[in-house]
Amino acid sequence: MKILVLHRVPYPKIAYSRGIDHDLHDVTYFGRREALANLPAGLRCEQVERAGLQGPYDEARAWLDARPRTFDRVISMSEYELLDAARLRADLGVEGTSVEQVMLARDKVLMKEAVERAGLRVPRFLPVQEFLDSGGRSPWAGATVLKPHRGASSIDVVVFDSAAQAHEAIAGRRTGVRSIDEDGRGLPDHEVEEFVEGKILHFDGLVEKGTVLALGASEYVGTCLDYARGLPMGSFQFEVTDDAREWAAAALAAVRIEDGSFHLEAIVDGTEPVFLEVGNRVGGADVVDTFELATGIHLPSFELRILLGEPTAGTLPELPAERDWYGWFVHPGHHLGDRVFEGFDGAEPFRSAPEVVTWHELPVGAPLPDHLTYGAHETALAGIAVTGSPEETRRWMTRLFASLTLRVSEPVAPGTPLPGAAVSDAVA
Repeated sequence: MKILVLHRVPYPKIAYSRGIDHDLHDVTYFGRREALANLPAGLRCEQVERAGLQGPYDEARAWLDARPRTFDRVISMSEYELLDAARLRADLGVEGTSVEQVMLARDKVLMKEAVERAGLRVPRFLPVQEFLDSGGRSPWAGATVLKPHRGASSIDVVVFDSAAQAHEAIAGRRTGVRSIDEDGRGLPDHEVEEFVEGKILHFDGLVEKGTVLALGASEYVGTCLDYARGLPMGSFQFEVTDDAREWAAAALAAVRIEDGSFHLEAIVDGTEPVFLEVGNRVGGADVVDTFELATGIHLPSFELRILLGEPTAGTLPELPAERDWYGWFVHPGHHLGDRVFEGFDGAEPFRSAPEVVTWHELPVGAPLPDHLTYGAHETALAGIAVTGSPEETRRWMTRLFASLTLRVSEPVAPGTPLPGAAVSDAVA
């Protein structure tokens, strides 16, 4: 087949050659220079660089208009370019997930409406403009979350103590979200919803033709929102119950995620799962690696096979009779601006602990990331731990986070003598 890949996610995170036979298929990677640069040397493929001045769809259309050609598949493994790939498929008459399906799994208002219609509980919510037009009236009064319809990684997510406080901040353009506060252009792209208290779970796996082939369950330690603010986070795996399996399948069916990987989040209110959001893609951080360690299933590889139409049911590795329980952890550095990493206090007992599977810590003297990231080799610390039970993994991770203190120093201008002492910044 002729396969067009809108390439954005770093190649090592997907390892395309594990799911696509590049000697059998003609694969074209279309992406910006920095994305193409991480393709492995010697990989049989065509590389087409885009300028990045417009979106992937517009630049792909211009390229195809100038050099007409056909493809049998158009694929994106990035949440941010799933819609571009769907639009290209529609233009080229290529089979695959439709624009409407992608929108259901990208837009938080549309997905909650669909899940609610399916009879599952969702947080009560309103589009921001409707919230403003009503004068701040809402079906709830307590803590209120402002979030973008299609955001990720808790960027531009704000929690207010009450619906009234949220309305006052939004109406007064004092939310802290630039696209709302500066000129209001971002209002139609945001929603408000009630804040539901409880432990937060994520479910990851594979679905083919609407049937869930593999499913894993994990519970977060910390939250994505707190991570964005500078606190460490992670998650640990736990046993999937029959009820959880049925709930996850119903949520996926409601938003028409029928093929590929999924990352589904819920919050538990008492004993009831409340749908938060879902993506038709693999989870971030080390979700892929911990899933493979526990099950033998490399999610991106099998997703690619599903997207190519290769039968996958019945080809998955058999689950081990006895298993270990993995968790991933990350410690941020993006919140400290342009400072330099100087190491961690409290990390020594954990670096060489028997529970550690991987430990990726920035080299001392390296600049901290200038953007929010969960990526190993980018953020201050990322790794994987394993123990004999979910509770042991949770406890180990909790101890790790409580022990760490990140040390940083100010950046050094060229030619400036090195400072004599580092600035300490406790974040846990």
